[in-house]
Amino acid sequence: MSPVAEEKDVFRASFDGLTRSTRDGRPAWLDTIVTAARSRFGQRPLPTTRDEAWRFTSVAPIVRTAFRSPDDGARGGAAECMLAGLRLADHRGPEIVFVNGRHAPEISALPATAGVEVLTLREVLARAPERLQPHLGRTSGAEHNLFADLNTSALDDGVVVFLAPGQRATEPVHLLFLSTNPVGEPTVSHPRTLIVAGGSSECRVVETYGGPPAETYLTNAVTEIVLEDGAVLEHVRLQREGVDAHHLATTAVVLGRDSRFSSHSVSVGAALSRHDLRVLLSSPGAECVLNGLFFGAGTQHTDHHTWIDHAVPHGTSRELYKGVLGGRARGVFDGKVLVRAGAAKTDAQQTNKNLLLSREALVDSTPALEILTDDVKCKHGSTTGQLDETALFYLRSRGLDEGEARSLLTYAFVSDVVQRLPVPAVRAGLERFLQSQLGGTT
Repeated sequence: MSPVAEEKDVFRASFDGLTRSTRDGRPAWLDTIVTAARSRFGQRPLPTTRDEAWRFTSVAPIVRTAFRSPDDGARGGAAECMLAGLRLADHRGPEIVFVNGRHAPEISALPATAGVEVLTLREVLARAPERLQPHLGRTSGAEHNLFADLNTSALDDGVVVFLAPGQRATEPVHLLFLSTNPVGEPTVSHPRTLIVAGGSSECRVVETYGGPPAETYLTNAVTEIVLEDGAVLEHVRLQREGVDAHHLATTAVVLGRDSRFSSHSVSVGAALSRHDLRVLLSSPGAECVLNGLFFGAGTQHTDHHTWIDHAVPHGTSRELYKGVLGGRARGVFDGKVLVRAGAAKTDAQQTNKNLLLSREALVDSTPALEILTDDVKCKHGSTTGQLDETALFYLRSRGLDEGEARSLLTYAFVSDVVQRLPVPAVRAGLERFLQSQLGGTT
């Protein structure tokens, strides 16, 4: 067996164990996509720190762990208890729950919502697979991401959100993914999400990932988002998995003419996490806003790679990512804005700011612009520093102890990103989490 094959044995059960009925039930076009993904995954080596895109993040902790495919042991009451802290307060919209990548209907709530369909991938494949054919597996950028190929190779179930053209949803859609290893053995799951926003529709979608605090598992998620002409989507992504978990994710977005996409990515969990976010502005007038907050303590490692592709003229992008790292945590921000030849009148701004709360914390920040045309307005910047000693002294002179002063200044640093979150329940929950955690990050 070749070295490439040997190092991937840990993942093969994810797709080799799928039932024949699952494989046989696929339409031919999807089987072609899955087969191609498996071929690419089998031929390409796992990334190492010698690869430019992974030079600051090692997947060795994942490769060294013997993950297995999950069973249905974490359903019912146990899952309900774990989900209690992840649900949105006073939420009245659709909420679909997946446990270890499998739909859990008994703990989901899908009220009828005009113009909004929240379905499982299996449902759509069984009833109307032609609705998926233009989008599923075609926007994830698998040729750039081995773990997106792994997710497609293990394709079994997932969630599909269809927004009808012209529909404005008043309540957010909540997609909740729980990972666990109920029998004490590390598990791997591959959540799959497809969101298709019809022309001139508007919606907010919240993706939440969580799990028990002291269990080892791997979540390898892929989300594909398609905005048709004039659509508006606000997408909130919360990664709150356990401190012994591993989290890999790919989000790929394609924007139509005059559409607007807002991403709010928050990462506060997992021992090792990485999120690759790729946005393609494929038609004139498209706009995207990427806001991100990553938080690390202890020995956590959190990595964010973003790619904004201005493929046509008259596109606008704004990006602001902030990181807060304490203990011996390490953060990575790698952001690229590409302005292709002919994409004149592009307006792009990218900013990354990081706050280190200890001498041992470290962040690697690599913002980049690649501009292949004229008549554009683009800028980027990055800063990394520690709390201002003068401000600390001032607050302590006003009666605050050192811990209170540090927490107050740290919260002030992240507050602008927190306040941009478009769902009040998410914003309030994150504020409570940060206020409870900030004192322990040093």
